[in-house]
Amino acid sequence: GINTDYFDPKKIKDKDKKLLKKKWNIEESKKIILLPSRLTEWKGHEIFIEAINILKKSLPDLDFVAIILGSDQGRKIYKKKIQRLIEQYRLIKDVLFIEHCKNMPLAYKISDIVINCAIEPEAFGRVAVEAQAMEKVILASNLGGAKETIVDNKTGFLFKANDTNDLSNKLSHIFELDETTLKSMGNEGRKNTINKFNVEKMCFSTYSEYKKLINA
Repeated sequence: GINTDYFDPKKIKDKDKKLLKKKWNIEESKKIILLPSRLTEWKGHEIFIEAINILKKSLPDLDFVAIILGSDQGRKIYKKKIQRLIEQYRLIKDVLFIEHCKNMPLAYKISDIVINCAIEPEAFGRVAVEAQAMEKVILASNLGGAKETIVDNKTGFLFKANDTNDLSNKLSHIFELDETTLKSMGNEGRKNTINKFNVEKMCFSTYSEYKKLINA
């Protein structure tokens, strides 16, 4: 589970959002697509870059920046591979690498869409739950924990894992949704997280299950 008091959108101030955008050199007008994950092959960065390339062609007027937030943890060769792909697709101005962010709730808050494009199943997948807690639309591979933590079309969207076209189509679809729909999805995501994935609730339900077994 996660600490929903820490991941609380109401605690983020507008001035802090502006300061982070300034620090990262992002114009106010830009839409932000956030991929928070360390640089390792199974996290699907290549699919992400390919989908961004398709998105740019299908929505040429979309003013966006894609942020890859995470350390390469010494995987220099893999990072170079990603950078070469970005150069190949002429996306240097559209993709931003950020190594660390101390305030993850703030990083989620300035984003418009949060992505998790793992190509192998994750047991839980914190990103999907943290994004929902921050009332952000999450788009994730239909693998592992994401299938359990996201209510498809209600608190976020699932796309076919490893499918670049499906990822870019869903991205386009989200950018075409109106503000009311996005806000409603954000609210549902927050509710979903508080009801099911709040640390205290998860600890209590685990404790209750153990108690039942002991008393059985």
